[in-house]
Amino acid sequence: MSEELTRDTGFEHSQNFVSGEISGALGLGPLEMQYEGLFAEALEDGVITSEERARLERAAENLGLDRARLVRLEQAMLHSWQARHKVEIIEHYENAPRSLSPLRVEAEGDAGRALLLKRIEQLEGRVVELEAELRRAQAAVNVEVDLSAVESAAEAASEDPDAVWRRIRRDPTNTEALHQLFDIYWARADVDRAFCVAQALALLKALTPEERALFETHRAQTLIAPRGGVSQAAWHDLLFHPDEEVLTGQIFSIIAPAVLVGRVTALRRDRKLHQPPAEARQDVQKSTLTAVRALPWAAAALGLHAPPIFLEKDRDCAYEHIPGVPPLSVVGGKVLSGRTQLEHAFLAGRHLAMYRAEHYIKTLFHAVQDLEDLFLAALTIGSPGLPIAEDMRRRVQPIADAIAPMLEPGHVDTLRGCFLRFVEEGGRTNLLRWATAVDKTACRAGLLLANDLITASQTLEAEEGALGELSKDLLCFVTSERYFRLRRQLGIAIDAPLRA
Repeated sequence: MSEELTRDTGFEHSQNFVSGEISGALGLGPLEMQYEGLFAEALEDGVITSEERARLERAAENLGLDRARLVRLEQAMLHSWQARHKVEIIEHYENAPRSLSPLRVEAEGDAGRALLLKRIEQLEGRVVELEAELRRAQAAVNVEVDLSAVESAAEAASEDPDAVWRRIRRDPTNTEALHQLFDIYWARADVDRAFCVAQALALLKALTPEERALFETHRAQTLIAPRGGVSQAAWHDLLFHPDEEVLTGQIFSIIAPAVLVGRVTALRRDRKLHQPPAEARQDVQKSTLTAVRALPWAAAALGLHAPPIFLEKDRDCAYEHIPGVPPLSVVGGKVLSGRTQLEHAFLAGRHLAMYRAEHYIKTLFHAVQDLEDLFLAALTIGSPGLPIAEDMRRRVQPIADAIAPMLEPGHVDTLRGCFLRFVEEGGRTNLLRWATAVDKTACRAGLLLANDLITASQTLEAEEGALGELSKDLLCFVTSERYFRLRRQLGIAIDAPLRA
């Protein structure tokens, strides 16, 4: 594929995309305003029909809003409408809404009573018609009842998916457990979860015909169109790998800016600091290169700032972190041709995840020994009397002395608090495990944006071979409740009937 084929207008956000706050929770205000407008339309005639309630249900589901909060929002609007018009709202429906509590069907005053009586008369007439149709159908149709599959489906639907998933967590390649988990979600008519499990089985080449049909129907062919970015809370609760200790990351995040400045200073002194030419900087608003457009698109979806982007066609890399003030990204030759949009989405998400404050220090220092020295230096700043071996202190103290002057007083106070928490929690951390977990978190972010497990795993093959540790973690992640909840929050979960 030539470089020209990588020039397109992809990686654009949908019109209804609501960017999450960079350092806070997902801003749901605009989404609730959309729902409020829909509910106001339903109130105009004083009657909420079943069709209107179904439309509100779909809106709440698609916007990913909290149902209990929406009930309170509706109640507030109802009280205001009823007080203004001196009549209580009537809501009628044939089937109860799936999640929002049905409003009380009462009338107050002649107008409301007349509406109820008219509706009762219509329903009674419809009942008579249906009874007559039923009698005719019973007389003309030979009904053959086959309940052979009902019992097994009921058993599958009643099984605990968490118990099955724990088997998958222990062995992500356990196809028997994956088939069982698929059957549970299939029996529950949960299309999105069933599809995610089918992705795992497709990667392992173990699909049944039923699973293959679902997988091929819903497999991603185009970029996701999220309705909002990943919130700060979602990063910690849903996207971080469980082995990524939050306190360890918080300590690194406090010293990361100072470490970056020190690293840049040292590289400049040794004449090793890479500084791309100014003309190589990309204008993301005007660029038509897929590899460039992928970065700001992914940054918005992940709730992150997009770094300055430079293009170096001859550099043997894909996306590379370059130390600088501010830090920057270089787009190299490995992503300028021969890549699909989904591959770009995975690589861009993985790359940008390392710009989080908790992770960035790992782009500067990869060796666990270096991370250990920096971690102990941070603890030494928070507690100068930290009891460590003398030879270790001689190694760590110069690092602490170099970092401390570049920290604000508030940062030092935060480090003191982190040290106390660290001691209270046992005073131990495994930095190799933490560093490995950070790599897995970054791949999870890439998978979330690519929305295709096979693409993510094939992209990783170049560095770890087929079904390496990173790919196995994605197998576990794509079938987990964390991933399901992330998809729902971003508005990319499949919302369709499981069976025709």
